[in-house]
Amino acid sequence: MKQKLTISSEPLRHRAIEIIRALPLDVAHDLDIREHKTTRNLEQNARMWAMLTDISEQVDWYGQRLTKEDWKDVFTASLKRLKVVPGIDGGFVVIGAHTSKMSVSEMSELIEFAMAFGCQHNVKWRDYE
Repeated sequence: MKQKLTISSEPLRHRAIEIIRALPLDVAHDLDIREHKTTRNLEQNARMWAMLTDISEQVDWYGQRLTKEDWKDVFTASLKRLKVVPGIDGGFVVIGAHTSKMSVSEMSELIEFAMAFGCQHNVKWRDYE
């Protein structure tokens, strides 16, 4: 029998312990336990893209206007302190800049980071609510 239990409260933690205690000891059992943080939610994703749009429309970066996708890479690379390597045909490539696998808390941190940057650069924010 396969069971999946998401432990998000003390009663659920106790339920998991009860399941383990109820396993018979006369037969070997495989038990998979893994920690998996919940990834970003749709509200965070929408807010991030709206903020990146505001920044891309209002901030010149070293004489250039970057796309919202470019800004996502800039913020993610900076926040995560990601590795930058030379590109094959010139330029540079950021390794590992993905937001789709960020946890809720990591995404919150990215949004706060972008908000602080935007405020420092006088970005006028749209109403996100």
